[in-house]
Amino acid sequence: MNHAYEEVNQRFFKEKLEGSIDCMFQELSLHGQRVDLIYLKSICDTDKVHQMLVKPFFEINEHRKFDSYVQSLDATKPFETNHAALSDVLRGSVVLVGPFHTYVIDLKKYINQGVKDANVETTIQGPQTALSEDIAINMNLIRHRYHQPSLKIENEQVGSVLNMEVILIYDSNKVQPEILQKIKEKIASIKNDNRIVQSPGEFHRLLTPKKRTLFPVYMISERTDRIALNLSEGKVVLLIEGSPFALILPAVFFDFMSSMEDFYQPYWVSKFLLSLRYIGLFISLVLPGFYIGITSYNPELFQVQLALGIAGSRAAVPYSSYLEVFFMLFMMELLTEASIRLPKSIGSTATTVGGLILGTAATEAGLVSNIMIIIVSAVAISNFVIPINEMSFAMRVMKYIIAVLATVTGLIGIVVGMLVLITYLIRLDSFGQPYLRLYFSEANKD
Repeated sequence: MNHAYEEVNQRFFKEKLEGSIDCMFQELSLHGQRVDLIYLKSICDTDKVHQMLVKPFFEINEHRKFDSYVQSLDATKPFETNHAALSDVLRGSVVLVGPFHTYVIDLKKYINQGVKDANVETTIQGPQTALSEDIAINMNLIRHRYHQPSLKIENEQVGSVLNMEVILIYDSNKVQPEILQKIKEKIASIKNDNRIVQSPGEFHRLLTPKKRTLFPVYMISERTDRIALNLSEGKVVLLIEGSPFALILPAVFFDFMSSMEDFYQPYWVSKFLLSLRYIGLFISLVLPGFYIGITSYNPELFQVQLALGIAGSRAAVPYSSYLEVFFMLFMMELLTEASIRLPKSIGSTATTVGGLILGTAATEAGLVSNIMIIIVSAVAISNFVIPINEMSFAMRVMKYIIAVLATVTGLIGIVVGMLVLITYLIRLDSFGQPYLRLYFSEANKD
């Protein structure tokens, strides 16, 4: 291989891989002879690179012998084309450009230490690997999941107190330049912030234009497959030092209702599951207010037998339906919070037993009706079907607003509350993207 072709070869890789902090172009020189190594240090075993390539290069004085040594390695294969070699580099190989030949050596690194299974966004059939608290491990996981030369990884510093490291990841061929520029400008504007940033949630609050918004406009995820999917859709991913979660932006409302399980199930099964989530969302929002509106204002909407059954179950309850609803909803919120704070070994048992005892005792004491226990259980179950926790928390708050409106004006309050909610969501945006946009990317369309 002549020297001119070597230069063209390296220029090709520099054009494709420039802009990523994990891209290495290492030059080795000895006695006027030069060897160049091209690899990605995030997915390539740098210890093996040193032991198998760098150290032998300086120990073997004769370059033809070094060429023979490299050729004899089990992991070595001959260089074919630039594009084929680039594909190997994106999977953890090293391209060695020598004075006589060019080789591709497979030295990929899979990091298992510190990597745990996803326990926040779980799936049945999908990948189980979640992010780690180590940024280097996270870059390794993402590189192994997304094999594209256009994937760019940039380094940023945030906060003047701790100077936290933030990694910016995007696909230069898919991302919209104006969105990327807005994100970089927003990050630059908070570089001198004196607050300590330790998690994507705090970073989310700093990036959000409206500091007191109820609904999340950026997505927080621990799943590497969700990150790869969003990168392919042209979104930007932020990794924060010391956090096992990534911040994905922009994000629209329908992103928060989508589970990765939707992509691993047959078409109609995934549509059925998606429909269940929206039905659950509607139930968790409307059912408490609907119960208040029907029992307090419009009992005639029920059939006679059902209306009499509800009235009979509430005969022993000494106060209005809205107090009954708010009492049980608050107790359910306390149980939910207790399940999060208690140790995992006793959390599920304690909250289950507590819920059963609370519901049975409250019914027997005449504090709440039997139908109220059913309604609260349905609301709690429906709220848990929302895949992303940030949206689930927002809907937990929103149901109280609708319940208060139903307490004041009955069923009209529910209609007004839903209209206000839809209007509020229409006015939201995520880096210029409408919040109720159906698809962020054409790739999501069926």
